[in-house]
Amino acid sequence: MDTYRTFLAIIISFIILIGYQYFFVGFGPAEDPVQNSVVQTEAVTGEPAVIEQTESAAVTAAPTVQSEAAKNMTRPDRKARTVIVETDLYTASLSEDGGSIQSFILKDYKETLDENSLGMQMVKVDGTEGFPLEFSWGSVAPAATFYDAGGSEVIFQGNSGNLSMKGQVNGLEIVREYIFSKDSYLMELNISVKNVSGGVLQGAAALHQSNTPFRQTGPGSQFLFIGPAYYMNESLTEMDSDDYENGPFTVNGQMDWVGYEGTYFISSFLPQNGSATSITVSSFGEEGVKMQLNSSLDTLQPGEVKVYSYKLFFGPKKHDILKSVGSNLDKALNFGWFDLIAHPTLFMLNFFYGMFKNYGIAIILVTIVFKAAFWPITQKGLKSMKNMQKLQPKMVKLKEKYKGDPAKMNQEVMNLYKTYKVNPLGGCLPMVLQIPVFFALYKVLLMCIELRHAPFMLWITDLSAPDRLYIGVDIPYVGGIPVLTLLMGASMFLQQKITPTTADPTQAKIMMFLPVLFTFMFINFASGLVLYWFVNNLLAIFQQQMINRQKKA
Repeated sequence: MDTYRTFLAIIISFIILIGYQYFFVGFGPAEDPVQNSVVQTEAVTGEPAVIEQTESAAVTAAPTVQSEAAKNMTRPDRKARTVIVETDLYTASLSEDGGSIQSFILKDYKETLDENSLGMQMVKVDGTEGFPLEFSWGSVAPAATFYDAGGSEVIFQGNSGNLSMKGQVNGLEIVREYIFSKDSYLMELNISVKNVSGGVLQGAAALHQSNTPFRQTGPGSQFLFIGPAYYMNESLTEMDSDDYENGPFTVNGQMDWVGYEGTYFISSFLPQNGSATSITVSSFGEEGVKMQLNSSLDTLQPGEVKVYSYKLFFGPKKHDILKSVGSNLDKALNFGWFDLIAHPTLFMLNFFYGMFKNYGIAIILVTIVFKAAFWPITQKGLKSMKNMQKLQPKMVKLKEKYKGDPAKMNQEVMNLYKTYKVNPLGGCLPMVLQIPVFFALYKVLLMCIELRHAPFMLWITDLSAPDRLYIGVDIPYVGGIPVLTLLMGASMFLQQKITPTTADPTQAKIMMFLPVLFTFMFINFASGLVLYWFVNNLLAIFQQQMINRQKKA
């Protein structure tokens, strides 16, 4: 039974050490194959892919009828202007050449913690494979249209600013109407397409985005999702690169939003009024991803106008901000299986930050709250372990007496437990019950943008980065001294020393190796995670000392 309990403790530790790497990846419900057919397309070009229909025959594009004069693109004899949009939250640059966003810099978030670091750049491409918000219709290529903006900056009237960009190409007059808000990351884009040719035109509209990851380097980030995602039919899907890296991949259905996710940021499109019925995804370069929102096939009579409407969100994955946007964009902050526990945890974290304006203090207080919630069952578990330790001499005698009869020995050991009313699993049960909370809190601390570049005190200037105290000497592998991590390891060692155990000396030595293992594992973890574990250890030591004193009294 001693061996059983020791191995059970090791297995639980193994779950904590390794299991979270699996769970932290997150899960998205699989698409319903009946409601959303998924098809491979031959190529992503300026002309949207043909969309397979689940309940009707496939629609094919009819030949375009237009005059030779209408095919000529209207373009002024000057260089394309760059239009600057300046708000309280970001600075955006749009080009008349293609009407796309070529730069989008968030003012409240830096690329790095460096003092001279610029704001977070949401456009990570150089234009070789296109820019976000390029638009195509039928045979009109995404970057083929020149849009006259009428100026080089957006003038705001109160909180709102409008930008109108007009272009003409291939018998179409295309007008892009942007609406910006000074205090919001949410934008609106209405694109009207008018047939100014003498014939009937057919085509499907497509809004394009080309981007590369908003990759957050550091421990734990490799286990978090980065890439294209969409929310369709009350279900979040985070796309695996295997789906599209070997060729374009198309999903049909009315979607709430589609976007490119990083750990802390998202650039997303929210099609309005059925402006998109499918999404096509493909890859370029080493990490680049192209996303294309396709409308259904439209027919325009001469003089007829069709309007395609989208909302756009380029900003942080902060829950209250995403929630205010609507359209289930808050689902982008995906905690996976632990969502039910993670969101209240995040709420508490922000609540305490509102009081003390320090996320390090907020982490300490959240840890105390969880420890207090589990205090009664942990108390029972520790007492059970103490009682088990008292029974150890009797168990040694039983093992010696019945060493030739294992069945009889186990029977007598169980009778001993019943006589002294001891539960052999009582010490492990509290730990098992706390595992979901442990995973949920860990995932919140890894994913929430609140900890990004958030200082705590002294040398800990970024709770999302490993703690390092630099002393002017470059220490191999770690650079500086991981003071908080070493304190965490020491506290775990002390906790092991004062915690009752019924293991034999060899097994006890194995268990004492766990603090060393945890210290090495945590050495490159975010300091916010290490702070949580350190405080949790201190509280566990305090609780064990209280029990030890009660027994002596």
